[in-house]
Amino acid sequence: MGAALLRKQFESLLGGHLGWQAKPATEAVPSGIPEIDLATGGLPRGCLTEIFGAPSSGRASLLVSILAGATARQEFCALVDAEDAFDPLSAAAAGVELPRLLWIRCGHNAAHALRAADLLLQGGGFGVVALDLGDTPVRAARRISLTSWFRLRRAVEHTPTVLIAVERQSNAKTCASLMLELSREQARWSGGMLASARLLGGMRVAVARRKPGLALTAVFESGERMLATNEHR
Repeated sequence: MGAALLRKQFESLLGGHLGWQAKPATEAVPSGIPEIDLATGGLPRGCLTEIFGAPSSGRASLLVSILAGATARQEFCALVDAEDAFDPLSAAAAGVELPRLLWIRCGHNAAHALRAADLLLQGGGFGVVALDLGDTPVRAARRISLTSWFRLRRAVEHTPTVLIAVERQSNAKTCASLMLELSREQARWSGGMLASARLLGGMRVAVARRKPGLALTAVFESGERMLATNEHR
C-alpha cells in the first residue's frame, strides 16, 4: 500500500488533516537593525543564532542592538560575558535597559560560560540569552565540543528564548539555526591627522547570512549611538 494512500485512510478515520512533518512557524524578533532583519526575517526564538567575525567587525554593536531591542520590549535578558568585556555604561547609552539585564562575568573561563548559559536556559524566563565569546582566544573557543553546542541547542528548543552566541569564528556549526558573519567595510574617523588623536565616528558593516539557505548579504551603518559600545571588538 502506497504511503500517500495510507495517509489518506488515516486522515479519513480521524476526520481531518494529519499535518505529518509539519512544524509550526518559528517566531522571530527584530535585531534592531532593519537591514539585517530584511535579510534574515529576524532572530528566531527557541533557536541558536551564531554571530561571528573578526575584531572591529561590528559584533559588539549588533549584540547591544539586540539587547536594547529586547529590553525595550520589556523582556528580561541575560548576558554571559566570558572575558569580562561588557561595558554597562556604554550599553545603557546605546539603549539597553540595565535593570532588565542579568550580567554574568565568567573571569576568562569559556567552560564556566557554557555552563552558565545552560543553567539560564534550563531555568527559563529570559527573552534573550547571549553568550559572548567574542574576546575568547580562537584556540580556546575551538576546544568547545560540538556536544556542548548541541546541549545548548536542545536546552533552548521549545522555549520563547532567543539564544545568541558571539564569537570570532563559527564553532556551533550545525547546531545554529541562523549564522551571521560580520565584516567591516569602511571606517569613518574624526579628529587630527595622528592616529592617536582620532576618534571612530562610525563604520560600514557587511553582514553575510551563512545559514539557512542561500547566502544573503546586508550592509548597515554603525553610527555614534551604536559605537558607544566597545567597538574595538
